[in-house]
Amino acid sequence: MKKIILAAVSVAALALIGPAGAQSPIVIKFSHVVAPETPKGKGAEKFKELAEKYTNGKVKVEVYPNSQLYKDKEEVEALQLGAVQMLAPSLAKFGPLGVKEFEVFDLPYIMPDKAALKRITNGPVGKSLLDKLDVKGIKGLAYWDNGFKIMSANKPLHTPADFQGLKMRIQSSKVLESEMRALGAIPQVLAFSEVYQALQTGVVDGTENPPSNMYTQKMHEVQKHATLSNHGYLGYAVIVNKKFWDDLPADVRSQLEKAMNEATVYANDIAQKENDDALEAMKKAGKTTFYTLTPAELAEWKKALAPVTEEMSSRVGKDLIEAFQKEANLKTN
Repeated sequence: MKKIILAAVSVAALALIGPAGAQSPIVIKFSHVVAPETPKGKGAEKFKELAEKYTNGKVKVEVYPNSQLYKDKEEVEALQLGAVQMLAPSLAKFGPLGVKEFEVFDLPYIMPDKAALKRITNGPVGKSLLDKLDVKGIKGLAYWDNGFKIMSANKPLHTPADFQGLKMRIQSSKVLESEMRALGAIPQVLAFSEVYQALQTGVVDGTENPPSNMYTQKMHEVQKHATLSNHGYLGYAVIVNKKFWDDLPADVRSQLEKAMNEATVYANDIAQKENDDALEAMKKAGKTTFYTLTPAELAEWKKALAPVTEEMSSRVGKDLIEAFQKEANLKTN
């Protein structure tokens, strides 16, 4: 795979060589793995629109959705090698990269609501996490919201006992592995682009996603049941190849920062509505039965998943978890 990515870098470099004196636009390839209709997909298109507008054509943004260029495991390496310039990977992707602190976002029930999320991502805790990417040749630009996740499977999931023995698709994350095992399920790491077929053919029994991802990938067509558990959060960090970013002319970089700030506000503002609309559309489709946990069932879920936070504290960092809990106004031990 590295050879393929390096070949792509060479082709991209040759494409930038034009006639002597020609002023070619700076090309930003923005790759992501979800559909254009998702909050992230719409955010990427908004950034393209604003970046090209504010730079007066000095920058051209090419958006590649739905894993057109790279799958989950390949895209960060492609960015580091310069085959693409910009990504918006889910926060879980940085654990396998060696920045395990980002997996704090995956901890079950770590954030009670979007207000707590904003205090974290817009504050010093969020900035300190983005700064940790610098040593990997990556510049963190912004956090983009998606939403809280629901569980789906081909059987009702009302209590942790219902997960026993189910093969559940997850992203590559030690926290999510621990989460599924705590529920009695068998975690299966799969690329996002492969999930629909895996659900359709029974390779996996279920998965977790915000409603917008579930709907735009048509997972509701191959999942009979879903539980509105809101057990975990899915968000993204918009990142750029650090050398590419640092080498940009100062005025262009400033214009792109303005475009990113405005695209971030746009993407985060629409996230909740996109998820609400997706949930409503799936309910109307009538192929999936959606279930809301009772207070007693929710307590069972929280009890079953509580050990995950303790187990992962040495990996993610106890101080970071406590900082999250403080910002979220949760009680700390």
